[in-house]
Amino acid sequence: MRNRLIFGIAILGLLAGLLAAYISGREKKPPPPAFTPASNPYARGISANGIVESYQTSGANVNIYPEVAGIIVRILVAEGQQVRRGDLLLAMDDSVQRATVEQQTAQLEAARAVLAELKAEPRPENLEVAKAQVEAARAALKTAQDQLDKLKRSSQIEAKSVSKDTMDNAENGVKVAAAGVRVAEKQLDLVQAGAWIYDVRNQESQCTALSRAVASSTALLNKYTIRAPVDGRILAVNAAVGGYVSAQGAYDGYAQSYGPVVVMGSAEDIVEVRCYVDEILVQRLPDPSAIRATMFLRGSDVKVPLEFVRVQPYVSPKIELSNARTERVDLRVLPLIFRFRKTASMAVYPGQLVDVYIAAK
Repeated sequence: MRNRLIFGIAILGLLAGLLAAYISGREKKPPPPAFTPASNPYARGISANGIVESYQTSGANVNIYPEVAGIIVRILVAEGQQVRRGDLLLAMDDSVQRATVEQQTAQLEAARAVLAELKAEPRPENLEVAKAQVEAARAALKTAQDQLDKLKRSSQIEAKSVSKDTMDNAENGVKVAAAGVRVAEKQLDLVQAGAWIYDVRNQESQCTALSRAVASSTALLNKYTIRAPVDGRILAVNAAVGGYVSAQGAYDGYAQSYGPVVVMGSAEDIVEVRCYVDEILVQRLPDPSAIRATMFLRGSDVKVPLEFVRVQPYVSPKIELSNARTERVDLRVLPLIFRFRKTASMAVYPGQLVDVYIAAK
């Protein structure tokens, strides 16, 4: 009885093993792909990596860096907002520079006041004083002359009535009074002549120098506000109120590198694709007039025919588009620019990576 039980258990174990082997050996049907992988649509096609950018007649997206360093106190735009050339984007703390401009402006106003004073000479009050001094000097001369004449007449009548010392003093008094008249008349001429031309020119030079200093300080003050250089759309604002920015841009704590404070692009529905063709494939490119290309959006079945725009005629070291811009490899690439019109149903944004196939010769 015991042997039969053991034999039955062994048969059941064998059957269970065979069943498990059958189940595990069955080939499972793979699930359908989420999207059709991109494939070369041309018989002889060149594959290239591309990055989406806003369409520019030349260059790429507009990367805006401040020319001065400071703390951001206001941000007046939002990402995706349409702006016009000259619109204020953000402002930095300019309290120190503004005080400098105000100080230099006050110095300029003081220098201009002095210049106006020089050009307005002679002052009527000074002129009247000078004329009065001339009249007083002439009166003093007449008094001294009359005193001398009296002494001379007395000496003619009686020689001993006037001493030689008194006569000499009277004659010297006349000479001193005459010199006083000449001094007063010269002083009147000086007052009537007004400011010396060299003083005026020196003050004019000081006004010019201060005016240029104010213009320079004002120009520097204006750099504490960043305005839109062109019409377009705000693609990214990489700073916040209270953050510090410099000519290097804004520091990105995630990427641990500096980047533009504001990135702008065109406001049109036309989008461009900058693709990089390996240098070993450049010889296979057809004539620019015959270039045809197709773009595939990663993660979807969307493919878009591209319109050729231009070749950027400079072969540069290849960069890893999905990582830091400073990462380089030995291969060099030739940039080609294409464009296409974006539709409402097309989820395409600047900075997006795409696959591009170019029809070869």
